[in-house]
Amino acid sequence: MVFADLKNDFVFRRIFAKHPELLRGLLNDLLDRRGDQAIEAIEYLPSEQRSRVAGARFSILDVRCRDRAGATFVAAMQLLHVPGYINRDFYDACKAHIHQARHAEPNAKLTDVVTISICDFVLWPDAEQDALKLPRVPMLSRWNMTECGSGNNGLLQVQYAFLELPKLSSRRPDNGAELWAWLFVHAPKMAEVPADLPPGPYREAVELANASTFTQLELDAYQRVVFEIQQTRDYGDARRAEGRARAEGRARAEGRARARARGKAEAILLILKARGIVVSSEIRARIAACADDAILDRWIARAATAALAEEIVTEP
Repeated sequence: MVFADLKNDFVFRRIFAKHPELLRGLLNDLLDRRGDQAIEAIEYLPSEQRSRVAGARFSILDVRCRDRAGATFVAAMQLLHVPGYINRDFYDACKAHIHQARHAEPNAKLTDVVTISICDFVLWPDAEQDALKLPRVPMLSRWNMTECGSGNNGLLQVQYAFLELPKLSSRRPDNGAELWAWLFVHAPKMAEVPADLPPGPYREAVELANASTFTQLELDAYQRVVFEIQQTRDYGDARRAEGRARAEGRARAEGRARARARGKAEAILLILKARGIVVSSEIRARIAACADDAILDRWIARAATAALAEEIVTEP
């Protein structure tokens, strides 16, 4: 038995865009909505498919949710396969919130929007957080606007949730968002549905990912998205490699410039020493700190004839 990758855009939509009860379970776990805040009803909204590179796209599954207390909000789910596009999250969430104003009465209360991003990469590495002496960001993190002084989080109109799959622990969780993350990571490696996998949304989602139940058209669509995801990753890798090459080139050029300036500064001081001219620590430091080739060349010429070290660095 072969299971398709739940992180594949086609498979994700095949499961969660056609089975609202499964999407409801996923959202309740990822947003930790329980009791009166648990999502009770879902309405699918028109979605967008935006190109990353030629033929590559990422899923956005937009739904309007109503919880048991009657409150409504819009949830926008997306799969992100490579880093570098995360700023698009913030743009999309704000755009979704503002878009409602086109159809609302002036001053009407707009529905809150939460963007849920399932990331196949790490956004906030533990090592970087540790180096900055900041708390580590958990695998599932939720973000909103908070007032810095009081900690008041009254501005909840736009919120974000990120599931960083590489932070998943090796142990299989029992339930909740951690179990969803485990399934997103491990489903393609399974030979069968685990016998102890809890019934309900988790088990049903895996069963729907059984590739033997796909039609040939679905298998073709699945493979196309596999190719597109790899294309997106290759494009991202190429961009990052290009950026690293540029940065390394700049670093080498800056290193050569520093070495050249250091050599010219040493030449000035050697000329003055050979001529027996006393150089104060202040003048010596100023010569050593100069990185401008043109100025250093001018100072070298002056060092050959100046009577005092001060004459070298004094501009006419």
